[in-house]
Amino acid sequence: MKLSTFLHDNFVPHIPKPQKQASSLVQPVVVDDISKEKSNKYPDFDTKSVNSLPTSSINGDNQLHRALKGRHLQLLGIGATIGTGLFVTISKALVYGPLSLFLGFVFWSIPILCITVSVAEYVIYLPITSPFVRLGGRCCDTALEVMTAWNFWFLCCAQIPFEVVGVNSVLHFWRDDFSPAIPLAIQVVLYFIINIFGVSVYGEVEFWLSLGKVILAIGLILFTFIVMVGGNPHHDAFGFRYWNNPGPMNSVFPYADALVTHHGSLARFQGFLQCVIQACYTFAGPEYISLVAAEVGGDVRKTLRSAYLQVFIRLSIFFIGGALCVGILVPYNDKTLLETLGASKPGAGSSPYVIAMQNLNIKVLPHIMNALLVTAAFSAGNSYTYCSSRTLYGFALDGFAPKFLTATTKTGIPIYCVLISLCWAFLSFLQLGDGALEVLSWIINIITSCQLINFFILCVVYLFFYRALKAQGIDRSTLPFVSWFQPYTAIFGGLSAFTMIFVASYQVFVPGNWDIKTFLFSYLFIFIDIAIFIGYKLWRRTKWRDPKEVDLVTGLREVEEHEERYFDELLKQHRLDDEGHVKVAWWKRVLTVLFGSD
Repeated sequence: MKLSTFLHDNFVPHIPKPQKQASSLVQPVVVDDISKEKSNKYPDFDTKSVNSLPTSSINGDNQLHRALKGRHLQLLGIGATIGTGLFVTISKALVYGPLSLFLGFVFWSIPILCITVSVAEYVIYLPITSPFVRLGGRCCDTALEVMTAWNFWFLCCAQIPFEVVGVNSVLHFWRDDFSPAIPLAIQVVLYFIINIFGVSVYGEVEFWLSLGKVILAIGLILFTFIVMVGGNPHHDAFGFRYWNNPGPMNSVFPYADALVTHHGSLARFQGFLQCVIQACYTFAGPEYISLVAAEVGGDVRKTLRSAYLQVFIRLSIFFIGGALCVGILVPYNDKTLLETLGASKPGAGSSPYVIAMQNLNIKVLPHIMNALLVTAAFSAGNSYTYCSSRTLYGFALDGFAPKFLTATTKTGIPIYCVLISLCWAFLSFLQLGDGALEVLSWIINIITSCQLINFFILCVVYLFFYRALKAQGIDRSTLPFVSWFQPYTAIFGGLSAFTMIFVASYQVFVPGNWDIKTFLFSYLFIFIDIAIFIGYKLWRRTKWRDPKEVDLVTGLREVEEHEERYFDELLKQHRLDDEGHVKVAWWKRVLTVLFGSD
């Protein structure tokens, strides 16, 4: 390949010409002859697909390439969620007691499951660009779509500088004789390179980076088990000692200087509540898998079904298991833990795992963990760069952002969206000032607020998607994936998120704790989102959708045609057996369970 061709394909964007779309009016439920033929020819072809529903139409605006494989998708979902929060800042909640921390993460996993299965139902049905954002406009109101897009874009973008600073902080664990600007600048450049050379390159890089996170999370769980049964330099089988002394729950709240201090049952409840709030920030949901739905290749729906459920299970194991492990390894009154609280010492020095390693006089493992923490934080920032650019791209496709943002390179990369999203990374240079830790604390408050608002919107979109299905006479059992106990599952998930939006920063209202900056950064986006919704609604005079007129079909044909081409290619490669099932060796089935389909 010539250099000029390479540069043109990867760096020269073009705005796609609009394509005519077939009528997307909802018609009576019919079964297309092609779908019958394909389902008879290939039993593994999803018969609960688009043509078993209303007549579909082509959505010609998806210029992204369906190049992500199942293993990419599953580890992308993990990679976008696991960062320094699981390994370092979890110590902020540990001070309230190991039982409080464990119960807080278990409790919050229930709403996350409800949100995940609700979102999975409509995204697997319609895996288009930014599906939960665009379905907000189709099923509810265009003003809600605009609000959702901006809220999620700010959520992703705000996490980029947080993880960039996290990488720099971890590097300072080894030495502190270099300017923070050097690793910050290098990381921004690397994010640009990874995100500009095609989704397959991004997927492959993120796969291996995320695999490092999985290895780290599993390794720390094994480390905890080994040292608690006596496999440490002290030969001390301490087990659950710290659950007895100093105890399972801290009976003093807050565990810091304050004008008002609570004791006893009230303090223990407040400690538990703080652990739930920590879980709200740490425990992400299904939005990151949803965002790449338009770039999933192969058997799209089967891959997405597997990814949603397996990612939730694995993240639950890592987060709940991590909460249990740190409570076993470090007492909540540990001197080093109270000195750091996840922020004061550079690098992994404030991690409960490193504190435990140092308390046990283990010399080498802190450095190994630190190296893996670099990849964990780098991977998370890389995922947020990708997700934010795709959100902005999907937003622009629907005409809610400047048209030039729809431009993609020949390799399918929305380059302008990548550049604009990546500009947020330059906020990381605030670390060069004295107020960096305070700024990062504000960013965490923004992230938590935006994430909870997003969870609430995800469930609202599902409820109106559910209503549209009923109004148009579409049987939910014909969908590719059917979630459980609906609509009550979505209602519970949505109400839980809505409640936590206001509870997450309740301490600012406690006498003696009022701080105008904390209040603004905790609740600012509630007012911003309301202003966006009302402002756009008044400007465009939008109306809430009639469920009978909701567009549930545009974009479905593209998915079906991709899956048909995929099975045709399998047939040409002789990868289908005599009955039309995909032939998979036993060892590949094992790898699929572990890492996802290839």
